[in-house]
This record gives sequence, structure tokens and C-alpha cells, in this order.
Amino acid sequence: MYPNLGRRRAGSPGTNGNEKRWIGNGTNGDYLLIWARDTADGQIKGFIVERGAPGFSATAIENKISLRTVQNGHIRLHGVQVPETNRLPGAHGFSAANKLLLNSRVWVGWQSVGQQLAAFDVARAYAMSRYQFGRPIASFQLVQEPLSRILGNASMSLSLMIQLARLQAGGELRMEHAAMAKASCTTRMRESVALARNILGGNGITTDFEIAKIFSDAEAIYAYEGSYEVNALIVGRAVTEISAF
Repeated sequence: MYPNLGRRRAGSPGTNGNEKRWIGNGTNGDYLLIWARDTADGQIKGFIVERGAPGFSATAIENKISLRTVQNGHIRLHGVQVPETNRLPGAHGFSAANKLLLNSRVWVGWQSVGQQLAAFDVARAYAMSRYQFGRPIASFQLVQEPLSRILGNASMSLSLMIQLARLQAGGELRMEHAAMAKASCTTRMRESVALARNILGGNGITTDFEIAKIFSDAEAIYAYEGSYEVNALIVGRAVTEISAF
């Protein structure tokens, strides 16, 4: 038995060491993969925790303004014990968990591309159909310029992600590649969706138009799977061979 998974170090603000917030679909699964520190040797390992385990609880995080289709959970582990058979085979140390981050950061890069293309489509369609002074606002310089910038941001992000796909297919993808994609593409995305929302003016902050949802979801995408700063430092470590954290 691995005693007391409640000792895992979660690191989420506002939680104790035996809690973890923002677990995607954490309230739905019958089994959860929990990364925790084994007190026997101090190593991070993966453990399969069953929903009905004594001391385990999961509650939905309410009042989210973005990614509302994902049911994020607040996980609490109070004296939870799991048998040796529930330890994830081959997962020894943080490097095992890092493999998951490698792929998830690539996914986020692709998400940011999709968000930018969606923002462009919505903003362009609105600009073509919204008339002022007898002509569509798409004819104005101050609308065409941000549309051009959004498309440029999306195209640069897509180009980077295509290159990552090539590296991934060839088995050459490394963490610094994924971190650069996550940091760079989501930064471009954040600018793009803000520009698109601004094109819609006041209508951009209502739920009557899709851009408000795209704008809100972009903030979540920018924040998860490692902050911009953390991912930037991973890239910085790779290019300088000096760790700043």
C-alpha cells in the first residue's frame, strides 16, 4: 500500500497540499490518474484512484466564464490509500508526468490556431454585414488593418504547429519545442481574439455574438498547461543551457 495520497503536493493557489483544482472532467470519471509524491522514496509517481475510495471527493467548479463544456473538478484527498496494483507501471519520477505535458502543450498550440481562425471568421463576417454611413465597416482602414493582423498571427501560429507536427512524426519533438508553441501561439491568439472582439464594438461583449465566447475561452487556453512565463523559461533554458528556475 502507498499510504496517504493526501500528502501529494498540489501547488494550486487556494488549496491545501491534499487538494487539486481545475482537473478537466474530474467529476465524471470513475478512475482518476493522480500524480503524487511517494513518501517512501520522495519520487513523483502516478496512481489510479477510484472514485469510491474512502477520503476521495470531487466537486464541480462553478461560475466559469470560459470552457464551459469542460466540467472542471476540485479534487480532495483525505487519507486516501491505494494498493500497489494501482500504481501506474513505468512512471518513475516527474519525467513521466512531463511526457503528458509535452503532448498537451502541443494540443494547446493547435487550439490557439483554431481560436484565431474562428475569431477571424466571425470578425470578417460581422465587418462585411455591419453597415455604417451607407457602406460595410469592412471598407474602413481601421477594420481592414486588424483583420490583416489576425490572419497574420493565425498563419504564423499554423506554420509553427505544422513544423511541430513534422518533428512529432519523426520522433524528434522535445519539451522546448512544445513549450515554445504553447507560449508563442497562445500569445498571438490572445492578441488576435482581442482585435476581433474590438471589431464588433459593443456587440463583442454580448452573448448574442460568438466572439464573446471565443474571447473568454482564449483566456483559459492562455492560462492552462503551464503559464506563458514557465513555458518561456523552458525555452530559455534550452537556448542558453542555463536554468533560471
